[in-house]
Amino acid sequence: MATSVYDKERTLTREIGDRVERGLPGVEVLAVELIGSDRFCVYVDHAQGVDHALCARVTGELREYLREYSIDVSSPGIDRPLRRPEHFRSVVGRRVSLKTSAGIDGRKNFRGALKSAGERSVTVAVDGSDIDIPYDSIVRANLISESR
Repeated sequence: MATSVYDKERTLTREIGDRVERGLPGVEVLAVELIGSDRFCVYVDHAQGVDHALCARVTGELREYLREYSIDVSSPGIDRPLRRPEHFRSVVGRRVSLKTSAGIDGRKNFRGALKSAGERSVTVAVDGSDIDIPYDSIVRANLISESR
Protein backbone atom coordinates (compact mmCIF):
# COMPACT_ATOMS: atom_id res chain seq x y z
CA MET A 1 0.00 0.00 0.00
CA ALA A 2 2.62 2.59 1.03
CA THR A 3 4.70 1.92 -2.06
CA SER A 4 1.69 2.57 -4.32
CA VAL A 5 1.19 5.98 -2.65
CA TYR A 6 4.79 6.93 -3.42
CA ASP A 7 4.51 5.55 -6.96
CA LYS A 8 1.37 7.68 -7.46
CA GLU A 9 3.25 10.73 -6.10
CA ARG A 10 6.11 10.14 -8.54
CA THR A 11 3.68 9.80 -11.44
CA LEU A 12 1.80 12.96 -10.40
CA THR A 13 5.08 14.86 -9.95
CA ARG A 14 6.16 13.96 -13.50
CA GLU A 15 2.75 14.76 -15.05
CA ILE A 16 2.16 17.94 -13.09
CA GLY A 17 5.77 19.09 -13.43
CA ASP A 18 5.61 18.76 -17.22
CA ARG A 19 2.27 20.56 -17.44
CA VAL A 20 3.09 23.42 -15.06
CA GLU A 21 6.65 24.01 -16.24
CA ARG A 22 5.49 24.05 -19.88
CA GLY A 23 2.50 26.31 -19.15
CA LEU A 24 4.26 28.67 -16.72
CA PRO A 25 7.90 29.20 -17.77
CA GLY A 26 10.17 29.83 -14.82
CA VAL A 27 8.06 27.83 -12.37
CA GLU A 28 9.68 24.68 -10.98
CA VAL A 29 7.56 21.90 -9.51
CA LEU A 30 9.65 20.54 -6.64
CA ALA A 31 7.30 17.80 -5.44
CA VAL A 32 3.73 16.56 -5.31
CA GLU A 33 2.64 14.94 -2.06
CA LEU A 34 -0.64 13.10 -1.57
CA ILE A 35 -2.45 14.34 1.53
CA GLY A 36 -5.29 11.83 1.15
CA SER A 37 -6.93 9.78 -1.56
CA ASP A 38 -8.55 12.90 -3.03
CA ARG A 39 -6.10 15.71 -2.14
CA PHE A 40 -2.53 16.63 -3.01
CA CYS A 41 -0.10 19.48 -2.45
CA VAL A 42 2.13 20.83 -5.22
CA TYR A 43 5.34 22.49 -4.00
CA VAL A 44 6.57 25.09 -6.47
CA ASP A 45 9.41 27.57 -6.67
CA HIS A 46 10.19 30.57 -8.85
CA ALA A 47 13.21 32.89 -9.00
CA GLN A 48 11.00 35.86 -8.00
CA GLY A 49 9.38 33.91 -5.17
CA VAL A 50 6.00 32.29 -4.72
CA ASP A 51 2.93 34.40 -3.98
CA HIS A 52 -0.83 33.81 -3.99
CA ALA A 53 -1.14 34.94 -7.61
CA LEU A 54 1.43 32.36 -8.74
CA CYS A 55 -0.31 29.64 -6.70
CA ALA A 56 -3.60 30.55 -8.40
CA ARG A 57 -1.96 30.35 -11.86
CA VAL A 58 -0.53 26.91 -10.99
CA THR A 59 -3.98 25.74 -9.84
CA GLY A 60 -5.40 27.04 -13.15
CA GLU A 61 -2.91 24.91 -15.08
CA LEU A 62 -4.14 21.88 -13.12
CA ARG A 63 -7.89 22.44 -13.48
CA GLU A 64 -8.47 19.01 -15.08
CA TYR A 65 -7.19 17.40 -11.84
CA LEU A 66 -9.88 19.25 -9.87
CA ARG A 67 -12.42 16.60 -10.97
CA GLU A 68 -10.62 14.00 -8.84
CA TYR A 69 -8.59 16.01 -6.32
CA SER A 70 -8.56 19.03 -4.08
CA ILE A 71 -5.29 20.83 -4.83
CA ASP A 72 -3.07 22.84 -2.51
CA VAL A 73 -0.19 24.82 -4.02
CA SER A 74 2.65 25.90 -1.73
CA SER A 75 6.06 27.50 -1.70
CA PRO A 76 8.87 25.16 -0.66
CA GLY A 77 9.07 26.68 2.83
CA ILE A 78 11.98 26.19 5.20
CA ASP A 79 11.72 22.38 5.00
CA ARG A 80 12.22 22.44 1.22
CA PRO A 81 11.30 19.16 -0.53
CA LEU A 82 14.20 17.41 -2.25
CA ARG A 83 13.39 14.92 -5.00
CA ARG A 84 15.79 15.25 -7.94
CA PRO A 85 19.59 14.99 -8.00
CA GLU A 86 19.91 18.73 -8.68
CA HIS A 87 17.84 19.46 -5.55
CA PHE A 88 20.27 17.41 -3.46
CA ARG A 89 23.36 18.90 -5.12
CA SER A 90 22.17 22.39 -4.17
CA VAL A 91 22.13 21.55 -0.43
CA VAL A 92 25.31 19.46 0.04
CA GLY A 93 26.67 20.20 3.52
CA ARG A 94 23.24 20.92 5.02
CA ARG A 95 21.07 18.66 7.18
CA VAL A 96 18.41 16.56 5.48
CA SER A 97 15.70 14.10 6.40
CA LEU A 98 15.07 11.12 4.08
CA LYS A 99 12.59 8.25 3.96
CA THR A 100 13.25 5.22 1.76
CA SER A 101 10.90 2.62 0.29
CA ALA A 102 13.14 -0.26 1.39
CA GLY A 103 15.37 -0.67 4.41
CA ILE A 104 19.02 0.36 4.11
CA ASP A 105 21.28 -0.78 6.93
CA GLY A 106 18.12 -1.90 8.76
CA ARG A 107 16.25 1.41 8.62
CA LYS A 108 14.02 3.52 6.37
CA ASN A 109 14.35 6.96 8.00
CA PHE A 110 17.56 8.98 7.97
CA ARG A 111 18.54 12.40 9.33
CA GLY A 112 21.96 13.91 8.97
CA ALA A 113 24.35 16.06 6.99
CA LEU A 114 24.28 15.54 3.24
CA LYS A 115 27.89 14.70 2.37
CA SER A 116 27.50 14.30 -1.40
CA ALA A 117 24.97 13.99 -4.19
CA GLY A 118 26.23 11.88 -7.07
CA GLU A 119 24.68 10.58 -10.27
CA ARG A 120 22.85 7.62 -8.67
CA SER A 121 22.87 8.20 -4.92
CA VAL A 122 23.39 10.56 -2.02
CA THR A 123 25.68 10.07 0.97
CA VAL A 124 24.34 11.13 4.36
CA ALA A 125 26.30 11.22 7.63
CA VAL A 126 24.04 9.43 10.11
CA ASP A 127 25.09 8.59 13.67
CA GLY A 128 28.80 8.71 12.82
CA SER A 129 28.55 6.63 9.62
CA ASP A 130 28.31 7.66 5.98
CA ILE A 131 25.36 5.91 4.33
CA ASP A 132 24.84 5.76 0.57
CA ILE A 133 21.19 6.02 -0.41
CA PRO A 134 20.16 5.45 -4.06
CA TYR A 135 17.82 8.09 -5.50
CA ASP A 136 15.48 5.31 -6.67
CA SER A 137 14.83 4.25 -3.07
CA ILE A 138 14.09 7.77 -1.75
CA VAL A 139 10.36 8.39 -1.41
CA ARG A 140 10.50 11.60 0.64
CA ALA A 141 13.33 13.97 1.44
CA ASN A 142 13.42 17.44 2.92
CA LEU A 143 15.93 20.01 3.95
CA ILE A 144 16.02 20.39 7.74
CA SER A 145 15.79 24.06 8.60
CA GLU A 146 18.79 25.43 10.49
CA SER A 147 16.52 26.77 13.26
CA ARG A 148 15.59 23.28 14.48
